[in-house]
Amino acid sequence: MAGKQKTPKQLQKIARKKQKEIAKWEKAKARPQTKGYILYLIFLVSLVYVTDEIASQIGTLMKTEIANDLMATFGEKSIGMLDIVSFIAIPFQSLSMFYKPLSDRYGRKLFLVVNTLGMSLGMLIIALTRGIAPYIIGATIIFFFVPHDMQVVYVMESAPVKHRAKIYSIIKCIATVGVMLVPLFRKLLMHSPSQWRNVYLVPALIGLVVSLAAFLFSRETNAFIDARLTYLRMSDEELARAKREKTSKDAQGGFWTGLKFAFRHKQLRWVFIATALCNFGVISTMHYQVILSYGFAQGLSANGMSMEAALEQASVGAVTEALFLFPVGSALSQLLVGFLADAIGRKKSAICMAALTISAFLLFVFGANHNWNPYLVGIFCGAAVGAYWGTSDLTGIMISESSPTNLRSSILSAQFLMMGVGYVVAYCVGLPLITALGNSFVPVVTLCLAVPGMTASLIVLMTKTHDTKNLDMDKVTGTEWD
Repeated sequence: MAGKQKTPKQLQKIARKKQKEIAKWEKAKARPQTKGYILYLIFLVSLVYVTDEIASQIGTLMKTEIANDLMATFGEKSIGMLDIVSFIAIPFQSLSMFYKPLSDRYGRKLFLVVNTLGMSLGMLIIALTRGIAPYIIGATIIFFFVPHDMQVVYVMESAPVKHRAKIYSIIKCIATVGVMLVPLFRKLLMHSPSQWRNVYLVPALIGLVVSLAAFLFSRETNAFIDARLTYLRMSDEELARAKREKTSKDAQGGFWTGLKFAFRHKQLRWVFIATALCNFGVISTMHYQVILSYGFAQGLSANGMSMEAALEQASVGAVTEALFLFPVGSALSQLLVGFLADAIGRKKSAICMAALTISAFLLFVFGANHNWNPYLVGIFCGAAVGAYWGTSDLTGIMISESSPTNLRSSILSAQFLMMGVGYVVAYCVGLPLITALGNSFVPVVTLCLAVPGMTASLIVLMTKTHDTKNLDMDKVTGTEWD
């Protein structure tokens, strides 16, 4: 029963358990760290990030083929119907908000390994099964593990302060270039649109190997170990006092703890609001492959070919060619954001990346519909998507840099709730419109949602928040701006 006084035997058991955990983390901290460990960590985290990026984007990169296969009976409305059916996965994805905060108690490494393994198993299920139900199961597993980005927490807690954003953007750039494996596998393994499942198989197997490597060769972050040891060594009186004073030192993490802490303090509260507004633009990341497919197919159908035949020819031709350079455009945008953020600050960088998102989006839509060179269109497409995620990443960086270490993962998990606002808008407003109007109206619906949301987000960032450039993440309390 809550509040019931513990017996001496129970107290002794708790004390033994606490001492055992202290010894565990002291041993982990004493583990030798070589001089070049940061380079080794960048390499390992990059491999994890490649798996994460492929898992999160492969469904979008194959969306036209998947929709026209699994939803063939709906014809022109196949994209909208696939998205509506996929909405089944959203409630399960929301459960991940309560999963990520566990890393504030049990450590970063465990979840780095489990997340990578989970994403890989989801892709493997899709690769080896048939029908809409197994696809939804595999996609749900992927959706559950993708949002956690434990590799981002690793970078934020391990990189030198002055180069934190640059190192993060370099790793993200490497991971984004790794997405070129998807169009490569399209060309090698998908000789007709019906063979789209083949493209899932190799990334799934690579991810399983990467998860094993992370288990064997990664080490826990020192920032987490120090924060956990500080908590475990606090006396009951110190914990009680910290709780009365509403500091974060008594917290072991948890979704609700992170959410309450964020909304209690000005800086985090406004960055959360900016996150929700920015994620109206998430719809731009859901349909770019569809825009490419129907844009290039329109040019073929104008020459007398049926739309069905034009889509099939575009799928194995111009679309695959464009997707080869999609990761390049995306990687360049992701690389740019880190150098900008360290040079001119997080807030000014957000303005630059939002402007790039909209301009590159317009160029790639126009280019696909007017039969521009597929490789050029692919670069513009990647730049638009990469710049959007770069803008979104800046809010994540600001939250990481504004949060105390022992609540950082919990607060980032709570941020996912605010990102969910954007997903709800995309699904509940955008998808019914796309379903009603047809696949060719995807660009118009996307712009009508993305532009107002991202503009409002930037206004909030510029007027209500403080820049977090060069903050010491080991010492930040989250209360500095109250």
